[in-house]
Amino acid sequence: MGDPDVLEMVQEEERRAGSEERFFEQDLSSRESSFLISEEPRSAKRYNLFLRRRLMFKKDEQSKDSIFFRDGIRQIDFVLSYVDDIKKEAELKAERRKEFEQNLRKTGLELEIEDKMNSEDGKTYFVKIHAPWEVLVTYAEVLGIKMPIKESDIPRADKIPFSCMLGPLKLPRNVKHPHAEYFTAQFTRHRQELFLIEDESSFFPSSSRNRIVYYILSRCPFGIEDGKKRFGIERLLNSHTYSSAFPLHDGQYWKPSEPPNPVNERYTLCQNWARFSYFYKEQPFNLIRDYYGEKIGIYFVFLGFYTEMLFFAAIVGLACFIYGLLSMHDNSSSTEICDPEIGGQIIMCPLCDVMCDYWRLNSTCLASKFSHLFDNESTVFFAIFMGIWVTLFLEFWKQRQARLEYEWDLVDFEEEQQQLQLRPEFEAMCTHRKINAVTKEMEPYLPLCSRIPWYFLSGATVTLWMSLVIACMVAVIVYRLSVFATFASFMESEASLKHVRSFLTPQITTSLTGSCLNFIVILILNFFYERISAWITKMEIPRTHQEYESSLTLKMFLFQFVNFYSSCFYVAFFKGKFVGYPGKYTYLFNVWRSEECDPGGCLVELTTQLTIIMTGKQVFGNIKEAIYPFVLNWWRRRKARTNSEKLYSRWEQDHDLETFGSLGLFYEYLETVIQFGFVTLFVASFPLAPLLALLNNIIEIRVDAWKLTTQYRRPVAAKAHSIGVWQDILYGMAVLSVATNAFIVAFTSDMIPRLVYYYAYSKNAIQPMKGYVNNSLSIFLIADFPNHTVPSEKRDFTTCRYRDYRNPPDHEDKYFHSMQYWHVLAAKMTFIIIMEHVVFLMKFLLAWMIPDVPKDVVERIKREKLMTVKILHDFELNKLKENLRMNSSDFAKHLIIQENKVHLAKSAT
Repeated sequence: MGDPDVLEMVQEEERRAGSEERFFEQDLSSRESSFLISEEPRSAKRYNLFLRRRLMFKKDEQSKDSIFFRDGIRQIDFVLSYVDDIKKEAELKAERRKEFEQNLRKTGLELEIEDKMNSEDGKTYFVKIHAPWEVLVTYAEVLGIKMPIKESDIPRADKIPFSCMLGPLKLPRNVKHPHAEYFTAQFTRHRQELFLIEDESSFFPSSSRNRIVYYILSRCPFGIEDGKKRFGIERLLNSHTYSSAFPLHDGQYWKPSEPPNPVNERYTLCQNWARFSYFYKEQPFNLIRDYYGEKIGIYFVFLGFYTEMLFFAAIVGLACFIYGLLSMHDNSSSTEICDPEIGGQIIMCPLCDVMCDYWRLNSTCLASKFSHLFDNESTVFFAIFMGIWVTLFLEFWKQRQARLEYEWDLVDFEEEQQQLQLRPEFEAMCTHRKINAVTKEMEPYLPLCSRIPWYFLSGATVTLWMSLVIACMVAVIVYRLSVFATFASFMESEASLKHVRSFLTPQITTSLTGSCLNFIVILILNFFYERISAWITKMEIPRTHQEYESSLTLKMFLFQFVNFYSSCFYVAFFKGKFVGYPGKYTYLFNVWRSEECDPGGCLVELTTQLTIIMTGKQVFGNIKEAIYPFVLNWWRRRKARTNSEKLYSRWEQDHDLETFGSLGLFYEYLETVIQFGFVTLFVASFPLAPLLALLNNIIEIRVDAWKLTTQYRRPVAAKAHSIGVWQDILYGMAVLSVATNAFIVAFTSDMIPRLVYYYAYSKNAIQPMKGYVNNSLSIFLIADFPNHTVPSEKRDFTTCRYRDYRNPPDHEDKYFHSMQYWHVLAAKMTFIIIMEHVVFLMKFLLAWMIPDVPKDVVERIKREKLMTVKILHDFELNKLKENLRMNSSDFAKHLIIQENKVHLAKSAT
């Protein structure tokens, strides 16, 4: 039906522009199109003409929001679009389209073409595709789609402890479970009576319908070129024969559907999932799966489960932080440093050559208190806890995944055929063919010798960019070394900064600016590498889509691992470890003196680095994900449209949205895995990392839901039974995190030196940690400074202190490591070995104790298999009985006829 609002608008325009009415009564075909494209006419005329064109829908009794063909019966499952090409290849593309569309009709698909005169720009054609019942049942059998055969008698596993307290977090039951539970079996068109078919138009969910149509599109031929048969919508999209191909959203996201349209699942998702006010609610996973398919559904299940598990880590991390906050004033180390009679009397050696002066230890009072927030007795506990948490997370995720496989009929999952299909780029580059060992058919083949140069180029490129990351990190280190002296001399000489120096020391200033600069460099390198890695992966000519994604995953993860974590590894394990001592410092490139740690250790700087990079990445990522598609869609609409959006058809509105892309989920997983690294690899230095990740993920879920339902075209549904190679990456990072946290506690924090002093060197039984600060600082004779490093001004003191365990100047082995240094080193190595073995043992025991598949899921799977076999057996048995009954009745009738014939013959004689 035509839109009455549009009709009223046209009538109003006609009343206001009566003199123009004669013009519009002319032919509305060719004149109309040329008039629209022309730049001369005034906007009022163009607007009136466009409104009249919209009224053409009334002729076909079709609303602008309709998701049906013009007959109002056949639902649109897929849409192709293209624009007339005026270049040399226009005829070739037109011929390809003609051949392709003819072949689509031969497969049984029904097509309806919207002429360019019906589009607002006057250029774009739309090909609407509908899959009739015969096509759906045929390809549902080919794809092995499971469909319901009987309502399940197994109750849902919704009962969880304290479920009554979680009521506000729950969604309405009809949203959480839009359909009843069923026993299912692979669909076959020869047993249609077996399946619960109430309405053929709604029997297959919309995700299955667009999956089937895309399967046909990806295999439909469009001609023979260069002696080879060409097929597939991807090749046509790559050659710009078609400009886009997408499944149609089933309605507007801001209003429910009206009869005769089916239920608007997009609107339901937007109201119950994509709203930021629902951040505390659970997600409608079954609805997501029905609308977007299992592959996208399982990503949101994983992200939701990961966020739930982060809640427990965040609580423990926050408790450790609060403990550090409450015990800050009782910390003996910071008390001694801040004491004017102790820290105020300790003269420290200059932190740089010539330009830096001697300084008093109590100038780092605030830094030492801040260090205690993250470097206290709870650090070891939290590091061990996170090692156990990672194991529980991965083991419980395996259980959640197994439950999901049962609920979503993925138990007997086979790899999606689209993923195993040959890529068009691979076929185009292949000049050889060989017999496939499985299918026994000839297929394109690329010899290894043709790939080796590209593999070398790929490896060299990845190595070069990883080296570039290291070089940029070294450049940031050089920046910190070069500006430290400038900051130190400026802050010392500037009287106006006297009050600032108490909390903004040269060390902290250099650390903050260096971390911010490092984060900017990370973003820049990441921006360029994403494009280069995609290009390099294409040049490798992967055979299938699965090989392409695996190759890209390896490259992107390796690079981002080095890019995001290299600076944290440097601060945690290298900074301040190879400094030397006064008079014999080590120098970078023989120019810049190596960086030293604060007297309280390098943990504060690692915390600062981690906070800036992790928080900056999360904020930047969410802003980019939310704003980028929104601005892009707004700009596209602003350029293309001159009228209200409600005047456009459903396919035009979807066509103007951003494309999600085949690698859309890849970047979402990559972002989550990099965040997982921040939460696990360096969490001993920053117990608030799980809390930051939790807050980010709560926002991330709603941002992803919002952009998927409102800003992107509907992606083609695909099946997946797991998160794939990302699970192996998570396992690898979990193992690495045990080692990194053990090394951070041992070498970066001040925990082990304090314990050694407490048990072996303290002489005060009442206050065993008293004197620790003085014990941890070695003595250096100022007279032993080389002339080119000593500060220019003379001082009235003869010694200065520095952080290390070395013999004093009056010792026969002066400035060599003292025995306490070796005791501390031995304690550090012992701690690493013990912590790693304890955590790995607990990880092994937990992994052994927690089954991969829950017991109730195993029982449900067995029950469903038993019932499915029984239902199929009963169905075949009943069918056989009916056939036998029909055959016996036919035989009896035939026998009676023969007897009657014999009887008649006898009576005639």
